[in-house]
Amino acid sequence: MDKAILTCALTGVLTNPKQHPVPVTPAQMAAEARDAFNAGASIMHVHIRMQEDGFGHMPSWDPDVAENVVDAIREACPGVIINLTTGVVGKDISGPLNCIRRVKPEIAACNAGSLNYLKIKEDGSWAWPPMVFDNPVAKVQQFLDVMGECGTHPEFECFDVGIVRSVTMYLKNGMLKPDMGCAEYNLVMGVASGMPCDANLLALLPQWMAPDSIWQATLIGRAEIWPVHQKTAELGGMLRTGLEDTFYLPNGNRASGNGVLIAELAACAEKAGRGVASPAEARQMLGLRG
Repeated sequence: MDKAILTCALTGVLTNPKQHPVPVTPAQMAAEARDAFNAGASIMHVHIRMQEDGFGHMPSWDPDVAENVVDAIREACPGVIINLTTGVVGKDISGPLNCIRRVKPEIAACNAGSLNYLKIKEDGSWAWPPMVFDNPVAKVQQFLDVMGECGTHPEFECFDVGIVRSVTMYLKNGMLKPDMGCAEYNLVMGVASGMPCDANLLALLPQWMAPDSIWQATLIGRAEIWPVHQKTAELGGMLRTGLEDTFYLPNGNRASGNGVLIAELAACAEKAGRGVASPAEARQMLGLRG
């Protein structure tokens, strides 16, 4: 099988830095990225946090902050590939588009379909007010248009089986231009109202993807995600983890940072008989312009 591309999701959207060891400042993001890079991650998936309150609990779409964070990561990890988040609720997507235009990441997330974003408590009440993570086709096209302008490769985020099938229709429709790299699906498993983190389901999904595409799995949860990471490696998928997705190692212990999580992901690839792709190899596999 091809080598495995490892992606590190350095920090999440709303994870509280006072409760969990997520990086926020450019220096913190760079240090965590360096640890992950040294452990084998070629790609850093980057969320930007508000800096001005020194707390970093809320997301930011300030292009200046995005540039400072991305520049720090690039300096700390020569040759690294930046994958910028874009997820935003509502019609106004000017924030993520401005960030793409400013930092020109080689990859950006492209959320490929809508989802009722729900979570339920043990007593049956909602963990937060039910909301829709809205990603209609017109919104997807807006993102693809700007990614095309900036030389950015879209990574299609798929939260449910129907979204996987929708991406295949986008490709048939010609929404992914030939110079934007190969088709790439990211199977997001573990969101409470999306696909469960299940190895049996994972094995079924490649049949609904376009020929010659690349896929990876984003697995959200605790120690139970690691057998599914192993299955991903065995099926030929690309691998992603980081403090955005989990705080737990395979043995159930809490992770001290991103580097140890990526080291475990590299071990999954090794157990499956696969090497770990360098940044240059990852660029070639994904057809990146850089």
